Amino acid sequence: MEPRFNLFDSPTAAKIAKRFYATSSVLEGSTLPKSLRELVELRVGQLNGCGFCVDIHTKEAAAAGETALRLNLVAAWRHTTVFSGAERAALALAEEGTRLGDRGVSDETWAEVREHFDDDQIGALVCLVSLINAATRMNVIVHNPGGSYEPGMFAGMAS
Repeated sequence: MEPRFNLFDSPTAAKIAKRFYATSSVLEGSTLPKSLRELVELRVGQLNGCGFCVDIHTKEAAAAGETALRLNLVAAWRHTTVFSGAERAALALAEEGTRLGDRGVSDETWAEVREHFDDDQIGALVCLVSLINAATRMNVIVHNPGGSYEPGMFAGMAS
């Protein structure tokens, strides 16, 4: 698959992409573990069919210590025993926050999130789900393909 368009060739889109990355990098300072953030981003990438995001977040999760077993089971997390209650709550929030048109975020999921995370972590999760949904949509629209990402590749983009 060839990309339709390189967002970095557009001065306006390049500025927005750089600021978008800088905004998302704030999450690095949150108390949400990097592996959890990557699992959430991976799941949203899967749901939205974004090969570019699945590539990035699979590799970043592995670099953060995630096992191949857990990475392979993210798409079927509800039918596994390898995710903690907190991870399951975050993945449910990611799914329901991605599929807002289905029914939105259920009270049950919200209660699970409240049980496992403090207010700052919940704020970080809500922002994470929102930001990765925007990123996946941009990448899917322009057909950014997955496969060539190397962990840490975008680290200098925020500066």
